[in-house]
Amino acid sequence: MAKVILDWKTAAEFIEDAFVGTGVPREDAKICTDVLLESDRRGIESHGCNRFKPIYIDRINAGIQNPVTEFEIVKETPTTAVIDGHNGMGQVIGYKSMQMAIDKAKQYGMGMVVVRNSCHYGIAGYYATMATKQGCIGMTGTNARPSVAPTFGVEGMFGTNPYTVGIPTDEEFDFIFDCATSITQNGKVEYYERIGEDVHPGTIIDIDGNAVEGDAGVALKKIRNGTAALTTLGGIGEALGGYKGYGFAMIVELLSCALQDGLYGKDLDGKDANGNIRPYQLGHFFIAIDTNHFLGEDLCRKKAGDVLRAVRASKKAPGADRIYTAGEKEYEIWQSRKDSGVPINESVQQEMISVRDKLGLTQYVFPWEK
Repeated sequence: MAKVILDWKTAAEFIEDAFVGTGVPREDAKICTDVLLESDRRGIESHGCNRFKPIYIDRINAGIQNPVTEFEIVKETPTTAVIDGHNGMGQVIGYKSMQMAIDKAKQYGMGMVVVRNSCHYGIAGYYATMATKQGCIGMTGTNARPSVAPTFGVEGMFGTNPYTVGIPTDEEFDFIFDCATSITQNGKVEYYERIGEDVHPGTIIDIDGNAVEGDAGVALKKIRNGTAALTTLGGIGEALGGYKGYGFAMIVELLSCALQDGLYGKDLDGKDANGNIRPYQLGHFFIAIDTNHFLGEDLCRKKAGDVLRAVRASKKAPGADRIYTAGEKEYEIWQSRKDSGVPINESVQQEMISVRDKLGLTQYVFPWEK
């Protein structure tokens, strides 16, 4: 499927104006746009422009996500806070919550903020990077609509539940480990459908316990109607450690609901008892640890960098050119894209045109229209 490069300036201005045109306040729209495009800067196209319309614009228009975010502090102590996002913009809720955790950490050494009643907050790595840029170790996770089966199960009982950690280094990129606790995630399957790629064997299990293969669109429909589910890291059963992915997924699920009295599991499917769509009401958690409350940011960055460099310099497998550390590939993708723009596939091209035309943003003419 043909892709066209859209320059960063046009992409940012259009997406921000589209959010504003859909009711999001300008300052909040800037945050949402930055989080969204950060996915594409890092090469995580499943969570960037690919999700701009269906996950955010369409949900606002459907009335299941509030464009104006009410950020309510339910309870606060010097080192902790509980936030109710009132189904506002997940990126805004995430940004404010992580900054609150960082501010607490800067004063007291550590800070943790938990959130209920939020929406999809984009790539978790954005928030971990907020922490590392300010000299903190950052951690975050979120639950999500139920689409992942537990080990020895075939029913989607929890979300892809990313657990993300960022640690400051003295290199050009910090250590940012950002991944789902399932082998793949819904966004990836959606992306495979858009580009015509089959699902990867072992990543999805059907209601009869068989691996789902083939057409990604068919697999996605099965996940949506409950006749298939994603598998946890390690895959089907215990032979390759599927129980480990299951355990990590449950940790994220618990931290995303147990401290803030949030919803979990099947209550996050976005539908009421009559099958009508409603807000997803997701939960998140954000943790910041200030390195200056230990032996200092400079020492932490140097030591972390030494560890990463030692690992990358270790003996490589036959045929392997490099050993990577988390955050390195994303940094290199950004270096290759920073002077050009974001690749937009044909499906997203049409979505951008439809949003532009509906909102009357006639000042934008996209390169694929020329």
